[in-house]
Amino acid sequence: MTVNAHILDTDAAIAALLAESRTIAVLGARGETHRDRPAYYVPRYLQEAGYALYPVPVHEPRPPEILGVDAVARLEDLPPVDIVDVFRRPEDLPAHLDALIALRPRAVWLQLGIRNDEVAGRLAEAGIDVVQDRCIMVEHRRLLAPGS
Repeated sequence: MTVNAHILDTDAAIAALLAESRTIAVLGARGETHRDRPAYYVPRYLQEAGYALYPVPVHEPRPPEILGVDAVARLEDLPPVDIVDVFRRPEDLPAHLDALIALRPRAVWLQLGIRNDEVAGRLAEAGIDVVQDRCIMVEHRRLLAPGS
């Protein structure tokens, strides 16, 4: 499989990823005090859609419980997951690259407004699928939700 094959940008590839995945880590997840932020309500939607969540807050001094799930402090503390959904600025992504490659999720999903072609390329070279600059909640609703 070529590196470009790991950059997912078609409806069919994204729908297959979402349909076949069961576990999602959320890098940059926010707690209930930030319920108006996408880093809170998008993971809540995913949990309600049936995915098992693993919050990885980066803005909290100690990992709190988020959405009834114990958060972990670092990507290195996660069990294997299908997708890592990322709520971090593009310039913050290189600091997480080695941990993402070591974790070896099926895919890394960079939320709407987040794009870093260098990081995406490195992930793809490591055999990890990448979605950039798309909201996982919007795509799930559009491609998989009943009545869509």
